[in-house]
Amino acid sequence: MGIRRRAREAALQFLFQDDMAAVADLVVGDELSERFERFCILYEVAKKAHPYALEILQGVRDHRRRIDDLIAASGSNWRVERLTTVDRNLLRVAVYEMAVRDDVPVQVAINEAIEIAKRYGTHESPSFVNGVLDAVKMALSSSQAS
Repeated sequence: MGIRRRAREAALQFLFQDDMAAVADLVVGDELSERFERFCILYEVAKKAHPYALEILQGVRDHRRRIDDLIAASGSNWRVERLTTVDRNLLRVAVYEMAVRDDVPVQVAINEAIEIAKRYGTHESPSFVNGVLDAVKMALSSSQAS
């Protein structure tokens, strides 16, 4: 398993933990990196995965409103808050990579999210994540074309 996959999984697990602990929002500044380092020690996250995972967490924190808006616009009859905790946070990681990062091809972000959904989500998660991310991809393509 590659370093970036491990980083994505660590970011997902950290976000999941925050949701389960009812942390209202990701904290700001150095507190996020300090909390993440404690998390990495506790859960023995590969050292090489730390920097990219922290970039993901900071990016999700900084762009949360836009990310959630893209997710919400890509589905019908459901709200982001009503998604399973795994699916919601996995979508946030993937949409951050798709919408904000220039170094991750959109299809790579989608494929990685599907593979991680197979490992951490429900039986329906991979196809659900694929469908939402395909819709996000189309929305991003159409906004870039205009």
